[in-house]
Amino acid sequence: MSESPTPPPRPSVLGRGSYPEALRIGEILRKETVGGILLVAAAVIALIWANSPVSESYFALRDFTFGYEPWHLELSLGAWAADGLLAIFFFLVGLELKREFVAGDLRDISKSIVPVAAAVGGVIVPAIIYAVINLTSPETLRGWAIPTATDIAFAVAVLAIIGSHLPSALRIFLLTLAVVDDLIAITIIAVFYSTDLQFTPMLLALIPLALYIFLAQKFRFFFGTKNAAAWLILLPLGLITWGLVHASGIHATVAGVLLGFAIPVIRSQKAGGPDAGPGLSEIFEHRFRPISAGVAVPIFAFFSAGVAVDGWDGFVSALTDPVAVGIIVALVLGKPVGILGTTWLVTRVTKATLDKSLKWIDIFGVSLLAGIGFTVSLLVAELSFGLGSPHDEHAKVGILAASLIAAILASTVLVTRNKKYKAAEESDAVDSDHDGIPDVYQQGN
Repeated sequence: MSESPTPPPRPSVLGRGSYPEALRIGEILRKETVGGILLVAAAVIALIWANSPVSESYFALRDFTFGYEPWHLELSLGAWAADGLLAIFFFLVGLELKREFVAGDLRDISKSIVPVAAAVGGVIVPAIIYAVINLTSPETLRGWAIPTATDIAFAVAVLAIIGSHLPSALRIFLLTLAVVDDLIAITIIAVFYSTDLQFTPMLLALIPLALYIFLAQKFRFFFGTKNAAAWLILLPLGLITWGLVHASGIHATVAGVLLGFAIPVIRSQKAGGPDAGPGLSEIFEHRFRPISAGVAVPIFAFFSAGVAVDGWDGFVSALTDPVAVGIIVALVLGKPVGILGTTWLVTRVTKATLDKSLKWIDIFGVSLLAGIGFTVSLLVAELSFGLGSPHDEHAKVGILAASLIAAILASTVLVTRNKKYKAAEESDAVDSDHDGIPDVYQQGN
């Protein structure tokens, strides 16, 4: 009697990926750790100042306006931070997303389907939960998109504080989740939160944007290895594009994503061959990430997180507003349900299994961490209800409370796994042949 054939092995998902990708992600997250600590510090300072005896000076500073009105650029400091500085943050979102899908591990559909699907689930479920809680109030229903995004800087800062040795696969998963749902959030902003559209500046914006794209793609041909020339030409074109997009009524951060998408991520081999130096994407990422993480996002957090709660009664009143309730439930419950549920569903449909180095409790911990919605959530709250309005203030209380709860819950789960992560990290670092590449990456495990 012949033996039955051995069934083929089931594919695994969320493996460690390639070594260059692990190094790159590790470097990005190290920078974001510093930025996350600055972000949290800026938010705490804003909260203390906004509830101090000199709170009027905080709001006077936030609402101080300057700029050139004929160009629709007479804005408050808070608006400059939201429309201007966050454009740098979203420029990096565009750069990172393109880098992942063009040259990173996620160009392989089998590797990208799980984190991308999980990010989509982590957007849809929180939005539905918020909408259900606020279904009877058209005024508050407008904030349905507030709990859709994950703040990677804040999340990584939490990892740094708890000393987590999160495996490379989970770090890549977390970063991809954050980048993809930030992209979804900016798409939502462009579609649902653009008001009083002006078609003349919108069409005019296409001219500098097209020139920017053309010169960026032909970077080596026009600029050779002189990076300063690229800055002197591309940066002004980017600023003009940003100004025209802002004047058109589309939120100006959308321009940041478009400009990031325009940058090539693969080095040109026509100008100097393999010794031509870093590509434009690498140059811009290296230069702009410290500005974004260390300056732009913390300043935005400082001007957006300051909310006066008027004592304990005011705090309780804010937390009982359906806006805050919807945000807290959506981020703390909806995010992990959406991410974990979608990840499980994809593995079932594709008949795949988690990589042998991971367990479902690890995905659960990361999905809880993804419930830290801060930077983009604060931005969407302002767009939904207007800076300084009662619902905006209550939304901020909800965002801060939800982010804190999510951080505590995620820390509790991940700390219990930290010993396992540390052992895996030490094992993954073994390089028995001393060639600079850990053995596990050469074995294809």
